[in-house]
Amino acid sequence: MKPLNIVVASDNHYIILLAALIKSIEANLSEGHTITIYIIEDNVSSNNKLKLQKSIDTNITTLVWKEMNSVIPEGMKLPLDRSSYPLNIYMRLFIPYFIPEEIERVLYLDVDMIVLKDVATLFENDLEKHVIASVLDPRIITFDNSWGGVLNHDELGLSGKTRYFNTGLILMNTKKWRELNITEKIIDCIDNNKKFANYPDQYGLNVILANQWLELSPLWNHFSTISPNETPYLIHFVERKPIYKAYNYSEEFKKIFYFYLKQTEWKNFKAIGESQRYIKKIKNILNKFKPSWL
Repeated sequence: MKPLNIVVASDNHYIILLAALIKSIEANLSEGHTITIYIIEDNVSSNNKLKLQKSIDTNITTLVWKEMNSVIPEGMKLPLDRSSYPLNIYMRLFIPYFIPEEIERVLYLDVDMIVLKDVATLFENDLEKHVIASVLDPRIITFDNSWGGVLNHDELGLSGKTRYFNTGLILMNTKKWRELNITEKIIDCIDNNKKFANYPDQYGLNVILANQWLELSPLWNHFSTISPNETPYLIHFVERKPIYKAYNYSEEFKKIFYFYLKQTEWKNFKAIGESQRYIKKIKNILNKFKPSWL
């Protein structure tokens, strides 16, 4: 049986989140399946790479490290937005160009997630007519949401009632993506609409892939800020992460995170204070103006 291919992006600060995520995927994967995880790394230390390797079950998981600079195709430039999000949020746009061409289905996951169901079932979705599969963003829902939607949807010729997905989980048809030149279109879209792109990568993906995505169950991307009506398939720690002392959302979700983290080389980790979190955000902004990215 061929391995399931998963892509994540992480810097050194968030590698601890990835460790817990991988353990949760391994624990809930059906027998007979294996996973190859491509890690687009943004200055992850050698020590943390070693710790992550020691944390995985090598009978199930294979790690493939890709330097962030190396995954951007020649001739393509990152959009420069005004947000405090790290540059690695854009790396999901380049997946179809560094994944081997024979791999036509890839699952992208944000690292601030914990999986509670067999991810193999996600790969069973039919993507023949769609570029991606994803989950509706429960905070935004439609483009006409004044808080985080696509506020210039009329100018773009799109209905305000167009459904808006969260980009933390994307099941990608890489072949169709390349055929439609999705990456170039998204970069141009963000560059041309900076003042409307509050969540820049998400804005571009939603505009260019409007009505071209398969909607998955909301249980596959349940936000930690929302009380569940039933057990989610995947917990997404949007906003404050459970590695911070300031995390103040579901204690049950926090316990689940630490249950998996304790199975890694970070089992003795202590929560991080607010000053370190703010320093991280400042670094994210400064990194956008490094000449190497222009």
